[in-house]
Amino acid sequence: MQERSERTRRRLVYAGAELFHRNGYANATLGEIASAAGVTKGALYFHFASKDELAEAVQQRGCALLHDAVRALRESGATPLQALIDTTHWLAWTLHEDPAVAASFRITKECGPAPRGPSGARPAVVDFHGAWISAVCTLLRMARDTGEVAAAGRGWESAEALVVAAACGIEVMSGTGMPYGELQRKVTALWALLLPTLVAAGRGREYRTQPATAADTAVDADGGAWPGSREPGDFLGDGMPGTHPVRSGR
Repeated sequence: MQERSERTRRRLVYAGAELFHRNGYANATLGEIASAAGVTKGALYFHFASKDELAEAVQQRGCALLHDAVRALRESGATPLQALIDTTHWLAWTLHEDPAVAASFRITKECGPAPRGPSGARPAVVDFHGAWISAVCTLLRMARDTGEVAAAGRGWESAEALVVAAACGIEVMSGTGMPYGELQRKVTALWALLLPTLVAAGRGREYRTQPATAADTAVDADGGAWPGSREPGDFLGDGMPGTHPVRSGR
């Protein structure tokens, strides 16, 4: 019974992510979300008392995916700078493959922490833009502290601002409906330009700017697969085909 309840909750979070991403927080209705999840509104209210609670669950999933991806990259033995490069490729892939991440960005934009949110909009519980920037800055500072990035004073501030702006631009490019293959090439090109400004002369070749591994599955941060996904596996596992079906409504 508990397993069935957890499956229903995952379906609701997935459906909520799809519709928040596609239609926006204000336009997505609980009736549409329940219908997309294949459950009654009563079942939805059993798990979530309001649309606010469901949006919070979607953003919590987005954050869990981000944190799990960064942790997996660090535990794989990647240097902080290589982990940062791979994390940006992970974002490009996940924006097309898991609606929770794209929805988390959109919810933050539409209901963003006060006073940034539109008049009358409920502030988002999670500032996903802030979470993404924090992950990028943390890895970049680790790279500085280990000597990978040689920057200090104003030079460091400029380098950090440049990398953060480039990393945030990935979500913007994805939001235009850009195909994943094209987005992947643009992220690779970004790092080809960024690396010479971050590392000592001649060291840029030590880093891989293309994605080496990626997700062929969509894995639930709570341990179960999304509805319609393949068997659960490592989100950073086997090869990343550029023509994988898009499930996020783009």
